[in-house]
Amino acid sequence: MVTTKAVRRIQFCCGHRVLGHEGRCAHLHGHNYVVFFHAQADGLDQVGRVIDFGVLKGTLGAWIDEHWDHAFVYCQEDTQLAELFSGPVSGLRHFALPYNPTAENMARYLLEEVGPIQLQGTGVRLVEVVLWETENCYAEVSLTEE
Repeated sequence: MVTTKAVRRIQFCCGHRVLGHEGRCAHLHGHNYVVFFHAQADGLDQVGRVIDFGVLKGTLGAWIDEHWDHAFVYCQEDTQLAELFSGPVSGLRHFALPYNPTAENMARYLLEEVGPIQLQGTGVRLVEVVLWETENCYAEVSLTEE
């Protein structure tokens, strides 16, 4: 059986801190992230594509640009940062995740929450997200067949 995927690479910069981390990542810091969105469909379109790469950029890339690029991502349970962003620095770009903003959890959020909404109506589904946090470290999350 042949499986075909379209993969779009998107770069973005954002800050975060990992709540409860035992090392330096417990502090405010940032990364130049690179994310690879793997999209799949039941078949190819009349042109022979899973989806046009520009559509992935215009949907998933636009979401990244609006919510995470040059913003600060934090865990909604991080009361110190939640208070900070609702108070004196409320005008700064920020995004509260329902869980700790590790590379694994950020990739999971993109796969489970962002992908289905952004690709709704396209006939395409996000099946894997690979998120590079640094040049040496990345996380992969993918849907599993049941």
